[in-house]
Amino acid sequence: MIEPCLFFNGRCEEALRFYEQAFGAKIETVSRFRESPVPPPEEGMPDGWMDKIMHASFLIGDARVMLSDGNRGEPPQFSGIALNVNFGDEGEARRVFGRLSEGGQVDMPIGPAFYAACFGMVTDRFGVQWMVTVPLPPGG
Repeated sequence: MIEPCLFFNGRCEEALRFYEQAFGAKIETVSRFRESPVPPPEEGMPDGWMDKIMHASFLIGDARVMLSDGNRGEPPQFSGIALNVNFGDEGEARRVFGRLSEGGQVDMPIGPAFYAACFGMVTDRFGVQWMVTVPLPPGG
């Protein structure tokens, strides 16, 4: 099993709440740097970072996504990767696609594709690219 871990460099709390709303995701855990049993060295971290998120995770259905603020203050860079989310119904796929596009950029409008009943690509407000898919039925 592969579980992605996204680093938001200071915007993790905001991203976590956004995905909770966009996907109806279930937040599993949120741990802050100050809560770590082995505190990280403060000298290598930006000011105020001890209250940032060291580790968090949420579920979209049965799929887990992990996230963190990391230990850098510069904007995150998500390039060369997209996360695909499959839905069983086009209405739900379109709703989530619309939520993800709020403050983001539609890379490919959602609609029918030869390989999917419905497919679209969007880069959200944090720079994470998502592929939203409703797979074709088996044999379809």
